Amino acid sequence: MPLLQFDLLEGRSDEELQTLLDAAHRAVLSAFQVPERDRYQIVYENKPSRMILQDTGLGFERSPQQVLVRVFTSPRSDAQKQHFMAELARELHTHCGLDGRDLMIAFINNAQSDWSFARGEAQYVTGAL
Repeated sequence: MPLLQFDLLEGRSDEELQTLLDAAHRAVLSAFQVPERDRYQIVYENKPSRMILQDTGLGFERSPQQVLVRVFTSPRSDAQKQHFMAELARELHTHCGLDGRDLMIAFINNAQSDWSFARGEAQYVTGAL
C-alpha cells in the first residue's frame, strides 16, 4: 500500500500506460520502501471536457499529456512525500517524456485500520501484515 489512482486524458496506448504505471511503481518502491508486490494502481481515462487541471496561479499551461496522481496511504513523513513527488516526476520524465508541469500529485491520508486487502479482514489490525 499505497493505492495510486491516475487521471489522464484518453488516448494513450496500452504500452504507454504500462510504462507510466511501471515508472510510478518504481517511485513508490524508492520513496516508501514497500515490498515489490505492494502494487495497487488504477487508471481513469477522461474526455478532455471532463478533466480540468489549472495552475493555481503559478503561471504555466498544461498539455494534453497531463496526469493527476492521487496517493491513498497511511500517514507518511513530509520527507517521504517529497521524495516520492520528485522521484515520480523524474521517472515519468525519463521513461514517458512527461513534462513536470503536466504532473499533479495529491496525497489522501488514512489509517492502517482503514485497509482490507482481502476477505473483509483488516490485515494491519489483525497482525497479518
